[in-house]
Amino acid sequence: MVRLASWSSGGDEFYGAVTDAGLIALSPYFPRWKSLRDAVAECGLAALANAAERHTVSHEARECVFRIPVSSPEKILCIGVNYPDRNAEYRDGQAQPAYPSVFIRVERSFVGHLVPLTRPAASRQLDYEGEIVLVIGKEGRHVREADALDHVAGITLCNEGSVRDWMRHAKFNVTQGKNFEGTGSIGPWIVPFTGEQQIADIRLRTLVNGDVRQDDRTGRMIFPFRYLISYLSTFVTLSPGDLIVTGTPTGAGARRDPPVWLRPGDVVEVEAEGIGTLKNGVVDEAR
Repeated sequence: MVRLASWSSGGDEFYGAVTDAGLIALSPYFPRWKSLRDAVAECGLAALANAAERHTVSHEARECVFRIPVSSPEKILCIGVNYPDRNAEYRDGQAQPAYPSVFIRVERSFVGHLVPLTRPAASRQLDYEGEIVLVIGKEGRHVREADALDHVAGITLCNEGSVRDWMRHAKFNVTQGKNFEGTGSIGPWIVPFTGEQQIADIRLRTLVNGDVRQDDRTGRMIFPFRYLISYLSTFVTLSPGDLIVTGTPTGAGARRDPPVWLRPGDVVEVEAEGIGTLKNGVVDEAR
């Protein structure tokens, strides 16, 4: 399995392949691509995968700081309530929604793999949400469901961390609670997309301090991947490097009785078959 990541080391930024032995910097060999986002835009992930076979390890993982794999995405589009049990968690008596809930997050609200999440000074209600992420590789507007997966370049993972009380500061708005800086994470890497079978029924789990909190499969999603791409492209043009965060299963801390919030020292892991494990600690915001 090819794993393509972005990281910094010694004050410099790199992208390349992740192996069990270490990281292979490929950015020096592809100067026309300043970032993985550029490679995605030019359908270059296969070229990077081939190059990784010809080069050796350049960095040890412990010497590097992982970044979110695709830097400066034009849009990070997030889907809410996309698993049947998640809808039931709300206990509002409503049937499954006819259309997906959609909100936007900014890049600064996410950190990379192994970088601690930040519990903000303004709240103690930091929560976790493990999700699958689609990386868009081809521009599209009014995309048909039949053609939707042609627009996917790769897949990655997200802990779509949320600050729950700030999601209720307004009547119809979750933006504040979804965009505190450093409260979520994306990574650890991109796995190039190989076809529908790769994503049809991925097992997705979230663990906190080794305890399984979320466990479901993408085959049970209310709004499948094809539908999400088609629906979103109805009102925005999807651009290479855009990220679609596709929804979280039941089991978030807010829905426990009593609620269980993330605290400094906790370790959150989002793991998925065929992708890997996104791991982050938790620290308090520096005052």
